[in-house]
Amino acid sequence: MAGVVAGKVAIVTGAGRGVGRAIAMQMAAEGASVVVVDIGAALDGSGADQGPAAEVVAEIKAAGGEAIASTLSITEPQNAEAIVKSALDTFGRVDILVNNAGILRDRIFHRMSWSDWHDVINVHLNGSFNMSRAVANHFRDQNSGAFVHMTSTSGLIGNFGQANYMAAKLGIHGLSRGIALDMARHNVRSNCISPFAWTRMIDSIPTDSPEAEARVNRSKQMTPEKVAPMAVYLASDKAEGISGQIIGVRKNELILFSQPRPIRILHRSEGWTPETIDQQFKAALKTSFVPLERSQNVFSWDPV
Repeated sequence: MAGVVAGKVAIVTGAGRGVGRAIAMQMAAEGASVVVVDIGAALDGSGADQGPAAEVVAEIKAAGGEAIASTLSITEPQNAEAIVKSALDTFGRVDILVNNAGILRDRIFHRMSWSDWHDVINVHLNGSFNMSRAVANHFRDQNSGAFVHMTSTSGLIGNFGQANYMAAKLGIHGLSRGIALDMARHNVRSNCISPFAWTRMIDSIPTDSPEAEARVNRSKQMTPEKVAPMAVYLASDKAEGISGQIIGVRKNELILFSQPRPIRILHRSEGWTPETIDQQFKAALKTSFVPLERSQNVFSWDPV
């Protein structure tokens, strides 16, 4: 099939449902052969089901595309290597990695357990590293390749009860940026998407107030299929020159996010003491402090 990623091979994690499924389907529609990776776990990471990955593969094949499934867990480095090997054995190469898989264990911080923290970090951040590392040498050797990682405004801005998820998603931005810097010499690009989409992750948000119900109803307008075109574009050769960026997709809006840079500086030639800091720091800089906002405080308008 002709398309912007025709002839390429894409690995998409968490591709059995939601955003991952939409990306895998559009990758195939645009000509890529796809490795659909999904263990079929529940939202909190428990359990396993081969059905979701197999169903997506069947849909891709029914539409005339090529795909295989993998239900290996990306939290184990050897599994990541095996997933990449399956792509090479079946399709002969690998060109695209979409790190999409994730779980949720939302808890207010003083009630968050070690397993809540560890398991979310392990799937999102360690899983993204494992898969990225497994394809890195292949991308280097062929002097081409594209990484697309999923971050979140929960990490970029903030949210209640998601310190684990926030840390993982902001860490993914750091991972993507590091890959972009280290692998630019090998013609390899790495970018993040911050998706706004109605998925089972968003479906888990309680609607215990009119404000929460209205927010959820707005989210239902933002389908996973709205996110997929950007992922496919960033994976294609048409995105040459775009690397190390964070791009939001919110219904029909495309958003380029800023990244941390110095905004104001204080200097004291004799150095600082706690007392002189107290005398000057707040008075000079407080108006420029980043407020404690949540994602919905920043994205206050209805998606368009």
